[in-house]
Amino acid sequence: MKLVEYPDREMMMIDLAQILAMELEEALRRHDQVSMAVPGGTTPGPIFDALCAVDLDWHRVTILLGDERWLPEDAQRSNARLLKAHLFQERAARANFLPYFRAGLGPSEAAPELADLVAPHLPLSSLLLGMGADMHTASLFPGSPDLPAALADDAPPVMALRAPGGLEPRVSLTAPVLQNAQSIHLVITGPEKRVALEEARRLNDPLAAPVSLVLDRAIVHWAE
Repeated sequence: MKLVEYPDREMMMIDLAQILAMELEEALRRHDQVSMAVPGGTTPGPIFDALCAVDLDWHRVTILLGDERWLPEDAQRSNARLLKAHLFQERAARANFLPYFRAGLGPSEAAPELADLVAPHLPLSSLLLGMGADMHTASLFPGSPDLPAALADDAPPVMALRAPGGLEPRVSLTAPVLQNAQSIHLVITGPEKRVALEEARRLNDPLAAPVSLVLDRAIVHWAE
């Protein structure tokens, strides 16, 4: 694991946007189509606000979420809604988006179709992840009854998972997808998550600390 500390969050977000842009540009030199998975939530919003203005062949880039709540894309808590508001703007409006939600289906019913849609875009060219204070990443939560299956070497690319105490069911990329990405970046902020990161390193057990499954290859970006 490589840990990069920044003096403030604004600098971290700008630097991360530049790093992701350079990785995508390099991948586009080598491949006709490239892919990037990103987290939802509000933390990466400033990264996307900067990244969307970069001059790339965005029509050759497919963006997918690391995980998603099973909600319509215009719902307030939908990760897709936030992604469209921040990343699919300016030049990046030409990028391809691979949405997950399927009206009329539950996440378990839709997961096999989603796995088939994601598979052609693997391995991911770039992967940006977040982490919770409970050491979860994507929707791989410690204590979830679905976690062992999602960590298995033969797990499908996408699975339906339940977050302990969560309001909505979710779908998530699974461990093989996360571990096999060409590059892995983890972005965290604040002292609480820095403590959680160190605990995940100490435990080194994806069942107890799911984020640990990527730490051996990840570049961790942290700001107070």
